[in-house]
Amino acid sequence: MSAPGAVLRQFRFTNTAFWRNPASAFFTFVFPLMFLVIFTALLGNGNVPIGQVELSQATYFVGAMAAFGVISACYTNIAMTTTFARDQGILKRLHGTPLPSGAYLSSRVLHGMVVGALLVVIMLVFGRLVYDSPFPTGVPLLEFILTFLIGSLSFAALALAITVVIPNADAAPPIVNATVLPLLFLSGIFIPLGNNAPQWMVVVGNVFPVKHFAEAMRAGFLGNVMVATPAGPVRAFPFDWWDIVVIAAWGLFGLLIATRFFSWEPRK
Repeated sequence: MSAPGAVLRQFRFTNTAFWRNPASAFFTFVFPLMFLVIFTALLGNGNVPIGQVELSQATYFVGAMAAFGVISACYTNIAMTTTFARDQGILKRLHGTPLPSGAYLSSRVLHGMVVGALLVVIMLVFGRLVYDSPFPTGVPLLEFILTFLIGSLSFAALALAITVVIPNADAAPPIVNATVLPLLFLSGIFIPLGNNAPQWMVVVGNVFPVKHFAEAMRAGFLGNVMVATPAGPVRAFPFDWWDIVVIAAWGLFGLLIATRFFSWEPRK
């Protein structure tokens, strides 16, 4: 069997196992949606200054929770499930079968990307129907899709890399959450930072990929929102390719760490 065929075959197995656990699948999709409803109910009645415009907080949270959904599916879930499989000896047994190691890990990444894509679609459709948020079209839609692809791959690579420092399955939830939850706050995912954010938050956010991913997703999501200038209307949220560079650089870093130190056997 060719390598792509092995990946797709293993992806079908992974996808079947995922949907055969309805409780886990249900909360995987409901969790970001629940955050969206809670945040918009508490904070969604006003506007938040972002760049040159004041954006509806409900619309802001639609884009932010779409980014959060991708991070949850491609970083948090992959890191935890991979660690659990390693501690249960599943990875060790798979490593001794004819199935190529790369095919198994690629299928996990592909499954995370599919779940992340479904979460993004749910967020956008729910936001459109409930909060009348815009929907990306044209060039912004292509930018949005590009950001999703590079971001999901990068966070998946970082998920495999973080398993290197997780000693056992019991330690997976606190370590994974400790590496991502503070960045979700510092990057404006859960709370809009606006234009008056403390400088140290801006500096820390600019170092890590979460903020760049959220801003690139927002630029594609709101790419059709225009603002008037003396030279004519321009995009209120211009797409910055530097965000893509930072995201991809972190993804390459995670891939290098995972390639060098990833372990198939339970830690002693």
